[in-house]
Amino acid sequence: GRVHRTVTAENQPLNKVKIEVIQASADPKKRKSYFEPIKLERTRDTGIRHLDGTISMARNADPDSARDEFFICIGDQPELDFGGKRNPDGQGFAAFGHVLKGMDVVREIQRQAVDGQYLLEPVAIKSVERR
Repeated sequence: GRVHRTVTAENQPLNKVKIEVIQASADPKKRKSYFEPIKLERTRDTGIRHLDGTISMARNADPDSARDEFFICIGDQPELDFGGKRNPDGQGFAAFGHVLKGMDVVREIQRQAVDGQYLLEPVAIKSVERR
C-alpha cells in the first residue's frame, strides 16, 4: 500500500471540525482482491480512543463502508470518536491499533509537499508488524 494523504489544520479550510492525520490505502492494482466493507466498530463499544498515534479505519458516508484505507492520528483527535463532530452521523471511526514506534516518521510524512491534501510523492508501505 501507500500513504497518499495528509490532513493538517491548514489544508482543510472548509471543514469546521479540523483534524490531523495521515491516510494510507492498499495497492489500488489489487482492488479486485479487497475484502467486502466491514461493520463499524464504534469507539463507544471498544473503548479505543483516537489519541496521538492511534490507527483507525477510514470510511465513506455509510458507517459500515470501511475497506482498505486507514489513517494515523497526529495528536489527540476526539472528534473522530463516537459522538464526535467530524462526521455528520456522529458514529465516528473504528480505532483498532496504535503506532508503537516511528511517530517521528508519521510526523515527517505529514510535512511533505501536497496538492491540497494529497501527497505529491506518496510513501510506499514496505512492511507492517503486528504485536
